[in-house]
Amino acid sequence: MKAQAKTPKSVAIAEASIATQTLWAGEEESLLMGATQVPIVYSAAYGYPDVDEWLDVALGRKPGHIYSRNTNPTVHAFEEKVRILEGAEAATSFSTGMAAISNTLFTLLAPGERVVSVKDTYGGTNKIFTEFLPRVNVEATLCDTSDHAQIEAAIAQGCRVLYLETPTNPTLKVIDIARLAAAGHRVGAIVVADNTFATPINQNPLALGVDLVLHSATKFLGGHADALGGVICGNSELIEKIYHYREITGATLDPMAAYLLLRGMKTLYLRIRQQNESALKIARWLEEHSAVAGVNYPGLESHVHHDVAKRQMKGFGGVLSFMLHGGFESVKQVLPRLRFAHRAANLGAVETVAGPPATTSHVECTAAEREAMGIPEGLIRYSVGIEDPDDLIADLTQAFEGIQR
Repeated sequence: MKAQAKTPKSVAIAEASIATQTLWAGEEESLLMGATQVPIVYSAAYGYPDVDEWLDVALGRKPGHIYSRNTNPTVHAFEEKVRILEGAEAATSFSTGMAAISNTLFTLLAPGERVVSVKDTYGGTNKIFTEFLPRVNVEATLCDTSDHAQIEAAIAQGCRVLYLETPTNPTLKVIDIARLAAAGHRVGAIVVADNTFATPINQNPLALGVDLVLHSATKFLGGHADALGGVICGNSELIEKIYHYREITGATLDPMAAYLLLRGMKTLYLRIRQQNESALKIARWLEEHSAVAGVNYPGLESHVHHDVAKRQMKGFGGVLSFMLHGGFESVKQVLPRLRFAHRAANLGAVETVAGPPATTSHVECTAAEREAMGIPEGLIRYSVGIEDPDDLIADLTQAFEGIQR
């Protein structure tokens, strides 16, 4: 959870580009006996023959590990890598992305307090706002994502937490992080941003004024759809509180998952660079296709928040969504015809993944709830992999032929 001591090598890594950091950051202290890769440490507990040393580690006066529900060497290396990539003081991890989100909100919010967010966050996050927080007498005010003045007005009424997600899942709306973080801080709010879609390669919310940034590491960070995980980083005092909640409630990241996420992050920069390029090419192609009613991708000049995205993002990400003429019936015709896309409830993988919100991001919500969030039933979320984009365009072309007829 805490940053490691600085060495000449760690200083050099801190000064390197983010491309180099994805390979080297956070691993130095975890390498054993000349190994070049972080080991998977499967030990429930860690022994100390000297009681005084044991006590010092248990109380945080010395580095070390006591019990793997709390901390683990492999997990720590993963946390360190994300911490360095996001430029944070500290980081802690979780068993899933939703564990990161729920643990953070339940740590920071108490009965009688208020959180302000937007309507079209990820479906699981929305359920926390609309179903679980009200049970403990926490008020959640959800604003129109595109109306920054409305969000600022809600913030001005006072809130303990301002929760942002940008780009949003699956509508790809973009929130002006710096503007709203400033509004949140004017009323003393803790500002949290979900950076899953953008990744640290494309966007760094801490540099734009937020206090905490979180990721579903299952997605782009891991990149291979084979490990679940979540992570949050930022202000060390806040991270300490969230870590304490997590160590007691027990949503701990497994060492094997941490290893797989670390391994996946070695290629994060290369994957995101390719996915940025491919997604933009495909979005522009979709925008011109007669079967498509509309495309959501912040890299398009036609996107309503394109100017904001250009200002705060280095790249526009690997996820886009598009609406088909004919609604959900067209979705049911097109998806089975795709040859180079998994029809699955995931995103951010090396392979392309596609699906409607009804079975992916907002499966927990009713059709009426999705409509209220501005999520049409005829929408397809399309997470672009690292395939040749021309092959993906050809695949979409043949898939659309059925609905064109």
